[in-house]
Amino acid sequence: MLSGHTRLVGLIGDPVAESLSPRMQNAAFAARGLDWAYVPLPVRTPSLEEAVRGLVALGFAGANVTVPHKTAVLAFCDELDDVASRAGSVNTLVVRDGRVHGSSTDGLAVAWAVAPGDAVLLLGAGGAAQAVATALVDAGVSSLAVAARRPDAAEGLVARLRTIAPDVVTDAGRPAGVTVVVNATPVRDEVPVSLGGVRTVVDLAYRPDGRPTALVEAARSGGSETVVDGLEVLVRQGAASFERWTGIEAPVDVMRAAVGPGP
Repeated sequence: MLSGHTRLVGLIGDPVAESLSPRMQNAAFAARGLDWAYVPLPVRTPSLEEAVRGLVALGFAGANVTVPHKTAVLAFCDELDDVASRAGSVNTLVVRDGRVHGSSTDGLAVAWAVAPGDAVLLLGAGGAAQAVATALVDAGVSSLAVAARRPDAAEGLVARLRTIAPDVVTDAGRPAGVTVVVNATPVRDEVPVSLGGVRTVVDLAYRPDGRPTALVEAARSGGSETVVDGLEVLVRQGAASFERWTGIEAPVDVMRAAVGPGP
């Protein structure tokens, strides 16, 4: 039950109707006994600045940011942490003392699944891909290639990453010897790349009904050793966001149960 004391957190994006984040975060707030509520906030691109300023005006504790705003929202943050600044991407806003602090938890939700020395192919070049790529470099992967449906976007991300890790980032496209594939696109109904020889697959995409994406199905049936689906990624990034807003440990098991089975 919402009251005059309820702290609000939102999800800024377009679209947001199918997101499982409200279900997951509200379950987490209830489990911790917090009088907080998480609400979807559909925001068109021309209204993004007004929406961010509105969080402050309306007393929101913060927000998540999803497609297509993860890079554009940087311009409307008062401060960025080191992760968001290096990645050029924000998925978590914290409102404190009238100021908007930008952070990113996308990369943290993926980097745990790779090991130093892995050769990674990253699919996608949007805001989530930027955050994931930076985290993968920090995790010590031996090589990182980027493939996207728009070659100019892939080349732009590669150029950005080379300023951070020139010895790790390879050309756009798929090189030989890939051991890890990370899908940071919204593609759910097709397998965007061959998985031959791939040991680990991480898919950021998920279906709201919990069914596996085509990529996850192909990885599981093809014998990949580690398959991380989008629900598990959602839980991990959401738990990190929860802790930034509240300052307390996230009830990860509750959040995982709220969105359905993970890997």
